[in-house]
Amino acid sequence: MSRLAIPLLCAFILVTAALPAKAGELVIDLSKSVVAITTGFEGSDLLLFGAAEGEGDIVVVVSGPQRDETVRRKKRTAGVWVNRDEMVFDQVPGFYAIAGNRPIDEFMSEELRANFQIGLEYLELQPSKGKRQRSEEEIKDFRQALIRNKQRQGLYGDQPGSVIFLGNRLFRSRLSFPVNVNVGTYGVDVYLVRDGKVATIETTLLTVRKFGFEAGVYDFAHRQSMSYGIFAIIIAVMAGWLAGTIFRKA
Repeated sequence: MSRLAIPLLCAFILVTAALPAKAGELVIDLSKSVVAITTGFEGSDLLLFGAAEGEGDIVVVVSGPQRDETVRRKKRTAGVWVNRDEMVFDQVPGFYAIAGNRPIDEFMSEELRANFQIGLEYLELQPSKGKRQRSEEEIKDFRQALIRNKQRQGLYGDQPGSVIFLGNRLFRSRLSFPVNVNVGTYGVDVYLVRDGKVATIETTLLTVRKFGFEAGVYDFAHRQSMSYGIFAIIIAVMAGWLAGTIFRKA
């Protein structure tokens, strides 16, 4: 646990201990609400603290931001891999991770997990309506490919057992974000599950932002996309010319 997290945890313990028993069944907080992407960013960890009133299990779901995603199916033709088919999915979470104090299927039914979209297999990833009619089998194959791609990138995952109880009420969980995490707003949903039902849900938000030089480049690329593209081409041409000149002299 980091030096910063220790005093935060102590403060959280004091605050929750002072709350009346009926103040709420679930209280949560984060060690920080902003993940800063700066030069040399190699991913980031933060801690979620919480207190639950009474017995029950805890599930943490982190997701966001959403955008359309295209999944392409490739085919090898004459020794070259080419795009044969593709499917676009609407509003796909760029990041999705779940954690529990024990394997979630031990205390949540499939129906309950489907209702709250808890688990990769229960995510409602819907394809865009295109001109071509798709079979359920095709949609399933593309959906599984989308999830596999996100898992390979470290953007989708689950961590059963990564929620740790500190006594009867308090719990904590470490949330990890990879180096390729997208900027935007993320939702952190914490579920208190008791007797096979969701007793209560608490939600908090965190933001992933770029700072410094990276922020300037990111804003320029998104606000002046055409100028950024032309500038990138010029830089690439100059770099190629310079490399060629150096190699000729060598």
